[in-house]
Amino acid sequence: MSVTTPVLSASAPLDLRFSAAEIKTVRETLVSFIEDTVDDAAAEGATLGLSGGIDSTTTAYLAVEALGSDGLHGLVMPSEVNNPDNMSDAERVAEELDIEYDVIEIQPIAEQFFEAVPSATEDRMAMGNVYVRTRAVLNYFVANAADRIVLGTGNRAEAMTGYFTKYGDQAVDCNPIGGLYKQQVRQLADSLGVPSDLVAQTPTAGMWDGQTDEDELGLDYDTVDAILALHIDGPLSTAATLRTLDNVSHDQISRVKSLVAGSKHKRSMPPAPEPLGE
Repeated sequence: MSVTTPVLSASAPLDLRFSAAEIKTVRETLVSFIEDTVDDAAAEGATLGLSGGIDSTTTAYLAVEALGSDGLHGLVMPSEVNNPDNMSDAERVAEELDIEYDVIEIQPIAEQFFEAVPSATEDRMAMGNVYVRTRAVLNYFVANAADRIVLGTGNRAEAMTGYFTKYGDQAVDCNPIGGLYKQQVRQLADSLGVPSDLVAQTPTAGMWDGQTDEDELGLDYDTVDAILALHIDGPLSTAATLRTLDNVSHDQISRVKSLVAGSKHKRSMPPAPEPLGE
């Protein structure tokens, strides 16, 4: 692992990094998971939306290790609200991995929705979700035509806090890095040889100009990871979590608990009434 890549920030309240032996096992496990998922589906490979961010880049590196460069098809889907540098990074990743990829401008597609229901364009979140769901439709359109599965890029922190668009970026066939906290994704990316500037890049869902994950969450990922690991996924009470973590407040723990509770519906199948008796 590189000593220069900032896998763990100086202010991180908890070190969740794996040992060298553990990260090797994680890598092997996730590569096998992708191989098995493709085989179980009797698919020809996988399709992956590339954003230039750490999650999609890490997933791409794992997928190429699992399937070979011919087994992964990348899609770069920019809109007018995306940072052009991020889209350039996405293409750089595809070229470095030597995978086939397409660049599809989604702004004209999104504009059709905005023009169809102009009153909804007053809601920034609703507009942002149109971009995300448009990408999901294109992922499956390309994947279905080539008999491939769609790889997701969600991590544990996003899944538990609900930081994803329902039927959008989690409209996928599997999430190879879904069991890893964000800090661990950075560590895995570093071990895979992902360029350090991408490992350290500020996470953004690209839903509107200037948007960042941490601004929306109201917390940095290291703090979210720590609270999830100890209090939500782990056994510690709120009081014990506060005693264990430096510089973490009761309000921050309450914020994470609220995000987890409020997003439960995103992690479940749509509800239906119990079967009616005859």
